[in-house]
Amino acid sequence: MKVSRLGLMALAVVALVACDLTKYDVGGTVTGLTGSGLVLEDNLGDSLAITGNGAFTFSTGVQNSDAYSVTVSTQPSNPTQTCTVHNGAGTIDKAPVSHIIVTCTEAGQFAYVANQDSNDITVFAINATTGYLSQVSGSPFAAGGTTPVSVAVDPDGAYAYVANNGSNSVAVFSIEAGTGILTPVGEAVPTGTAPVAVIVDPSDNYLFVANQGSNNVSVYSISSGQLTEITGSPYAVGAGPSALATDPGSNFLYVANYTDGTVSAFTIAAATGALTGISGSPFAAGAGANSIAVDPTGTYAYVANESAATITAFSIAGTSGALSPVSGSPYNTGSDVQAISVDPAGAHVYAANATAANDVAAFAITPSSGALTVGANVAAGALPASLVLDPAGTFAYVVNFDSNDVSVYAIDGGTGGLSSVSGSPFLTGSAPRSIAVH
Repeated sequence: MKVSRLGLMALAVVALVACDLTKYDVGGTVTGLTGSGLVLEDNLGDSLAITGNGAFTFSTGVQNSDAYSVTVSTQPSNPTQTCTVHNGAGTIDKAPVSHIIVTCTEAGQFAYVANQDSNDITVFAINATTGYLSQVSGSPFAAGGTTPVSVAVDPDGAYAYVANNGSNSVAVFSIEAGTGILTPVGEAVPTGTAPVAVIVDPSDNYLFVANQGSNNVSVYSISSGQLTEITGSPYAVGAGPSALATDPGSNFLYVANYTDGTVSAFTIAAATGALTGISGSPFAAGAGANSIAVDPTGTYAYVANESAATITAFSIAGTSGALSPVSGSPYNTGSDVQAISVDPAGAHVYAANATAANDVAAFAITPSSGALTVGANVAAGALPASLVLDPAGTFAYVVNFDSNDVSVYAIDGGTGGLSSVSGSPFLTGSAPRSIAVH
């Protein structure tokens, strides 16, 4: 059969349409990088040297329907850091990829404590070898409002954000590199009523504030520490929101609601920060849900239920972010658990006031299921209210509300057991309520 020239041209057009040769960019954001020599690699063998925090894009694009996979080829040094890729693999779907997050961590340098009754922030320098805390020059620093109850540091360690419950605001501070000294940045930003928790998402693009008095969450975009409330904010949640957590890829936001014992769950729009409720939300936790933590793989979430004296464990659906109770959950604690945290290796959960009053308990995580097994506990100060771990997983820090101090523990890398460091506890201001370490 003879085909005309016009017919051949038509066939060629059809072939071009059927085979989309368009290539799409693959990139994302690097946070927390202080060392040098970080190299990323994609599945096409394209290497990309990273010299600083912020956006990155590989030079070679990926065709539609093809898979992409980004990994760390060389870890940074001077100082030595561990960088982890989140949202690093998938399939191109007729759009560029820009939501890959590379998070770099090292041993904590500074600890920041929000003191509720003295209206200030105590800042400590951390001895990376011993865990010993020394107050930095000028500490404590005025909180920029009344009744500071929560403090968060951005992934780059450049800014600190303080939720002031009494003045319905968030104060912003720049952090002086090398010293940890805080300097106010502009005026405090209005929030909802009685803000009680504040976090920065892993991409360092958005700040979330839980407003316990108005039962909502305020969302702000971040630009050089400056906050701008996004369109659509605030978002309604359950009754008495008390704590916030995101997954490591900044895909989902979880809000523990104290009064109704639930967890409100949302997807986070990478481009805008807008929140959309996840099907099935809110998810039942336990009475007095007052602290929430997500493991470093984004597979499990753990909620401390103060009134119920339990810990609720959830598995996280990777695509939707929906929560499902882990078999055997909730776990009885025997005491009104106040705070909860997961270690960077995802091997242990630590809970304050968990197995007895004024203690910290370690729970082993079963990797295949997320189930918890209680281990040893150690004494803390009076009413341990907040608990964080060093980014390197070396030390645990607990602020004790009634004894006005910080207990510091060395973490056994094998068993996860805790032992008090020399000099602990360390004095803070009055009624310390929250601690952040970077």
